[in-house]
Amino acid sequence: MVTLHMKLLPLLFILFNSVWSTTSSSAAESFLQCFTSHIQQYNSSKIIITKHSSAYFSVVQSSIQNLRFLTSSTSKPEAIITPFHDSHVQAAVICSKKKGILIRIRSGGHDYEGQSYVSRAPFVIIDLFNLRSIDVDIENESAWVESGATLGELYYRIAEKSKAYGFPAGSCPTIGVGGHISGGGFGTLFRKYGLAADNVLDAKIVDVNGRILDRKSMGEELFWAIRGGGGSSFGVILAWKLRLVPVPPSVTVFRFSKTAEQGATKLFSKWQNIADKLHEDLFLHTVVGVGNKAGTNGGKTIVIEFGSLFLGPVEKLLLLMQDNFPELSVDRSDCSEMSWIESVLYFDYIPRNESEALLSRTIKSKSFFKAKSDYVTQPISEAGLKGLWQTLIEVGAYLILTPYGGKMSEISNSEIPFPHRSGNLFKIQYMVTWDDYRETEKYIDLMRKLYDYMAPYVSKFPRAAYLNYKDLDLGRNKDVHTGYAEASIWGLKYFKNNFRRLVHVKSLVDPGNFFRDEQSIPVCLSWKN
Repeated sequence: MVTLHMKLLPLLFILFNSVWSTTSSSAAESFLQCFTSHIQQYNSSKIIITKHSSAYFSVVQSSIQNLRFLTSSTSKPEAIITPFHDSHVQAAVICSKKKGILIRIRSGGHDYEGQSYVSRAPFVIIDLFNLRSIDVDIENESAWVESGATLGELYYRIAEKSKAYGFPAGSCPTIGVGGHISGGGFGTLFRKYGLAADNVLDAKIVDVNGRILDRKSMGEELFWAIRGGGGSSFGVILAWKLRLVPVPPSVTVFRFSKTAEQGATKLFSKWQNIADKLHEDLFLHTVVGVGNKAGTNGGKTIVIEFGSLFLGPVEKLLLLMQDNFPELSVDRSDCSEMSWIESVLYFDYIPRNESEALLSRTIKSKSFFKAKSDYVTQPISEAGLKGLWQTLIEVGAYLILTPYGGKMSEISNSEIPFPHRSGNLFKIQYMVTWDDYRETEKYIDLMRKLYDYMAPYVSKFPRAAYLNYKDLDLGRNKDVHTGYAEASIWGLKYFKNNFRRLVHVKSLVDPGNFFRDEQSIPVCLSWKN
């Protein structure tokens, strides 16, 4: 029997969505009118991309890396603002605040949960890809880089000026500078020089009132917060002033794999005991994945890749490896000497003579994926590894394990909001990919199973996580108006004891919680004054 209530449901649904759509459209139109009035001296058609623009869908999709957020059901922005000038960002912030529409800030689109281009409420994207100038000052060992630039563009411009300098950030060249640095930012140089965020000298940010502030005018508390605390909680970061770091004329790299049948587990056990204690010039990470077992028809096995960057010549690297990790049997023939900029290409599997590829903003391949992270403070037992290998084969996931120690153990946990320093042996990034959107829930559930399995073997109280590997499972609360108590569930995982200070800064600089998303820093009313 069909009740009147059941008959009314579809009608109510239609009416609700009609009202929501009308409200959304009205807010967007009001925002665009406001924004256009603020940029009258510019050709607005080049800056504003609406749903009626022919370029709309190509721009929306341009830097989305995770295909989970490129489906027909994914929420789309009411408009995209592509600023050519700082004043355009100011206008976008002022008008979105005035007209009550959310903004999302995108620089590279690598955010794992799509938070720079997805929202459940009506929103506009401020896409910074036109703000990507890079001014390298070799004499003063620094560079100003706008947030829309990619890491590849930054590395290329540094090397263009001098082969004697580099910058300690990530190995994927299409990552946007803005989000990467504001979340911490690590790479092959971080055991020597710390994180990207550790090497920030100044910054320019548009605050909630539309003002452009530098380090002096924003004050040290806000400057502290945006270096590892996630810039989008506090404003729109326009540019960073970075400290360049010296690199030797020649570095040495190697990369090779071993299967479980070739003794990979014993090698990994040794690695996890010594990788954080190696000389800070030596970065030796591992990637654990699943491959085909030789001599079987479809049988699976564990494959572990050992990859290294050493800041020096091959002879010195071989001595270090012989003294610290002779079991790996690294030979001269396994190694290649090259310049630091060539090592950047090497770690992204780009041929050494194709440095221009660093200027490409297009990722080589995209997939559906889900990622998580953990920190390991004690070596994983042999029994734990055996179970991990079995779970990896079942899930079809892979792990990227990054050794800590070196400079990372020397910097205080509270120097910047990024707290994962001394006491960590290595960080784990869990990753699973798939090709069909219909398998999304299946693989997310499998990833959760893998993560649950690892609970006894990783950090506790809190079980820590890395902000740049955003994971909306943490806390399982997706309300953009999340309060302090709920947010502390994931906030303590990302920031540990620095979370309270971040909330304090947020409450001072953005008391109305204008800059917000599912895992932005919340406001605590008692800390506003």
